[in-house]
Amino acid sequence: MTDRPTGDEAGRAPQGPLAGLLVADFSRVLAGPYATMLLADLGAEVVKVEAPRGDDTRTWQPPVRDGVSTYYLAINRNKRSVALDLADPADVAAARELARRADVLVENFKPGGLDRFGLDFDTVAATNPGVVYASISGFGSGPKGAALPGYDLIVQAISGMMSLTGDPGGEPYRAGVAVFDVIAGLHAAIGVLSALHVRRETGRGQHVEVDLLSSALSGLVNQTSAYVAGGVVPFRMGNGHPSLYPYEPFPCADGDLIVAAGNDAQFRRLCEVLGAPELADDPRFARNVDRTVHREELRPLLAARLRTRGKLEWFRDIVGAGVPCGPINTVDQGVAFAEEVGLDPVVAAGEGTAAVPTVRNPIRFSESRPSYRLPPPDVDEHGAEIRRWLAGLDAGNAAT
Repeated sequence: MTDRPTGDEAGRAPQGPLAGLLVADFSRVLAGPYATMLLADLGAEVVKVEAPRGDDTRTWQPPVRDGVSTYYLAINRNKRSVALDLADPADVAAARELARRADVLVENFKPGGLDRFGLDFDTVAATNPGVVYASISGFGSGPKGAALPGYDLIVQAISGMMSLTGDPGGEPYRAGVAVFDVIAGLHAAIGVLSALHVRRETGRGQHVEVDLLSSALSGLVNQTSAYVAGGVVPFRMGNGHPSLYPYEPFPCADGDLIVAAGNDAQFRRLCEVLGAPELADDPRFARNVDRTVHREELRPLLAARLRTRGKLEWFRDIVGAGVPCGPINTVDQGVAFAEEVGLDPVVAAGEGTAAVPTVRNPIRFSESRPSYRLPPPDVDEHGAEIRRWLAGLDAGNAAT
């Protein structure tokens, strides 16, 4: 689009491969906001539409930074916020105008929830045929799935993931992060970019649908494949892997170290570093399939050697031999390790005293690059600016 809401507080115009695109973000919580933040990092202008009370994650505390939920801060940089009450006809009209101008609209209302406001795909596309309209739901828009509320934890349970997580014979556990919200957000971003590519050829947008359960089943990769292709129902194995060994933590003198020998050559090099080259020639352990079958015999032999030294000593030597391994870190140690290896994991979103430390967009380009021009906005921080923009541009200037 050639026109977009701008303000002096932006500091600089958006740059990056998606500069010039306008995204109307009607999503909240995690999957949708994560997707739109990724698009914003790459230069898209994202207008975050919130209810007057704000995105739910603003209240998900603790922890906080300057009184603001760090959960909210994690997924809302590079956006402008406008509070629109969809019970107010004037605000509905503003929402419709924003949708009419947008290149992309992202929403995660309950399927059909925007119909009564004239913000469903068919209605928006009637006046904005180029719109790429992305809907994120828990269980799809079919008559049975649409009625089910979708939260990441529920999908972790229903998909089968929790049946795989935890100690053998113990209780199922959720992952420590809303992993399927994140995966669904990634899938939504991929779908949006794919539809934009098609629009370059056809001039027309389309409806992109992503649901958490489908993202979960796709994201379970080898575990779902074990069932659909092999007829095997996976089960909890603690930190073990059903198809590789060694591929789990081992206790060292001062903590645990993950060792992940992914093939026979790596296992042989591991045995050499551990001072036990004979293990690689033992017919019980020579091939991965044998090691997997005889893991209970091999585990104590490896553990006995690894307990003799500290985890960082072993990490240095085992990695030096070309075998993947790594210490089990806390999050602060994980960030520090990323800094140590030159990944620059922390960036400031915004400038000056308003800047907020956030985690860097993980994509690197040889010529384009993400930007971090705006900190996560307060509720309706840009409302006056966006309302003036929506009211002042004549009706002939729709989004391209």
